[in-house]
Amino acid sequence: MRESWTGGTKLLAAAGLAGAVGFLFVMDVGPREARLVTKALPMVCLLLWLWPARGRHARLIFAGLALSLLGDVLLEVGRDLFLPGLGAFLLAHVGYTAAFLSVTRRLALLRALPFLLLAVGAGVALWPGLGGMAAPVTAYVAVICTMGWRAAAMMGALELPRREQWLAFGGALLFSASDGLLSIRLFVTPLPGLGYAVMLLYWAAQLCIAASAPPGCTAARLRLQGSGRQSSSM
Repeated sequence: MRESWTGGTKLLAAAGLAGAVGFLFVMDVGPREARLVTKALPMVCLLLWLWPARGRHARLIFAGLALSLLGDVLLEVGRDLFLPGLGAFLLAHVGYTAAFLSVTRRLALLRALPFLLLAVGAGVALWPGLGGMAAPVTAYVAVICTMGWRAAAMMGALELPRREQWLAFGGALLFSASDGLLSIRLFVTPLPGLGYAVMLLYWAAQLCIAASAPPGCTAARLRLQGSGRQSSSM
């Protein structure tokens, strides 16, 4: 779709932007139905933009976006669905991590260190306010930090174009920032206006991660691109 339907892409961008702006207006005061529709619209547009997802990398990104949409809906329906919503987002990050691993499996342990420190720091900062949510939130922090590590490990890989590498890494950092602010709002102190920053960072993160899946990519094509780059550098 991104290669051949330029007019449709512009329409999706306009619809997604309208949904995002609409949700920001109704986030704290609007009826549940309006919040559900406007919050879901940007993610629906991203899914349509990425469709059809070709190749394992793109399909895993697509799955992560779909699980994020499910998490959005569950979290907006009611407080009693917080754990299922958190679980949907955890699985979304598992999908993104698997997508990044499909590009490269190199360990890049030095690049894991900042995310390990982030996970430990977040755990220490949030622990006093977690109560019965300690186990699921700790698991979620571990998974999103693992996702960030694997995005960082892709940097410099021959199997994926540099632009897509930066988009994936930027998306992972933006997602971490969004969830960090959300955790402060939920478990530390509900600072005024924090919800707006959470959502703007969240949508920016999802857009970057969606755009990190090369259109029409296949595993064979990615390997061919990597081989070509390696040959030209010799």
